[in-house]
Amino acid sequence: MDHGAESFSEHLNTKFSVKVDSAEPVELELVDLVVRKSEPNEQAGMERFSAFFYGPTNCLLPQQTYEVTHPAMGDFLIFLVAIGQEERGFRYEAVFNRFKND
Repeated sequence: MDHGAESFSEHLNTKFSVKVDSAEPVELELVDLVVRKSEPNEQAGMERFSAFFYGPTNCLLPQQTYEVTHPAMGDFLIFLVAIGQEERGFRYEAVFNRFKND
């Protein structure tokens, strides 16, 4: 399955299960998607976007690559970075720079 910006945008406000070593999976909710415009000096045919997630307040996921499962998008790897803690929970960002699948 394609994991581009369009695919993620179709699943805003849904839950993703993140596999954590020797622990129960952690549930993250996809809350925002920001698509970056290509600049003239950048390689053509790329899409650049960030996916933002909220996770539980009692579990900080360290910056690393995780195995993620989503009911519609399937299983895939994603590099998550914690970017803050808010009342709602820890906020994470995943940045994508990938060739478009046309």
